[in-house]
Amino acid sequence: MSNLYSNSIFWIETGKIKPNPYQPRRDFDEARLLDLADSIKQYGVLQPIVISRTEVEKEDGGIVAEYELISGERRLRAAKLAGVAQVPAIIRAGDTAMMKLELAIIENLQREDLNVVDRARAFERLTKEFKFTHAEVGRKIGKSREFVSNSLRILSLTPEILEAISQGKVSDGHTRPILMLRDHPEEQLVLFKEIVYKKITVREAERLARKIAFDRVRKKEFLPEPEVVELEEEFQQKLGTRVHIDRTAQGGQIKIDFFSLADLRAILEAINKSGEDKSPTEMLENYIAVNPEETEHLEKTEAERASEDKDQAETLLYDINNFNL
Repeated sequence: MSNLYSNSIFWIETGKIKPNPYQPRRDFDEARLLDLADSIKQYGVLQPIVISRTEVEKEDGGIVAEYELISGERRLRAAKLAGVAQVPAIIRAGDTAMMKLELAIIENLQREDLNVVDRARAFERLTKEFKFTHAEVGRKIGKSREFVSNSLRILSLTPEILEAISQGKVSDGHTRPILMLRDHPEEQLVLFKEIVYKKITVREAERLARKIAFDRVRKKEFLPEPEVVELEEEFQQKLGTRVHIDRTAQGGQIKIDFFSLADLRAILEAINKSGEDKSPTEMLENYIAVNPEETEHLEKTEAERASEDKDQAETLLYDINNFNL
């Protein structure tokens, strides 16, 4: 294609422009798109989109031009919403598929409204598909290497958390305390639920994350009963929420966190399901086998009760014989 097209602006029909298959942005805020559409209705598309042009031969021997979007998808979508028939476009020539991908990613990364998950995925594509270092990615978008590295850490989160971040349920600031618990998935999920349901601040989330991390270290270093720690972790794994066991001389308490009625029902179902696996007799036998020293008093108590029953029977016979009851 002639270099005449390069860096020139043309008016192209919106219906003839195909979407960009390399678009790194997955989520488009509908409210903001409508705002942009209203602006386009009043002032038009002020910044040209960037497209590529290819000529395809038809079966009847004719030639037809096809256009593919490289960057400017928000503007194109908003223009269609506004009912605009044509948009200004710069037609780039000679770009390979990889060059289009790089242009699409860089153009989106240079915009401030790209959410942190899409941004991290774009960084990942640049590092994997283009073999860029974190420092090279940073230079292309005017950011530091540390910024790129920290952004990529977000992708280690679960799909549920990533979806919440993309939807704005969890702010960028909240991702840091969530990531602090990346080695403790159960506690990480609980903190995530607290952020979503309790609407706690970033500072409060950081305080909780530090406390959870500190408590774990403290339990490992100072608790005289490692069995309690293991039981807490087993409870947390089975119930999917934070569990704390307070042990006292007379017994203790089990504290189970929940954040909604749905959570509470799920915990109850998990408990019921666990109970179906063993009968009460089997559970008692296992408990006695594992904790013989803690069940000695139970045996003594039964013996004492038998002795008391015998004494009561003898007393009753004495009363009957002596008082003709």
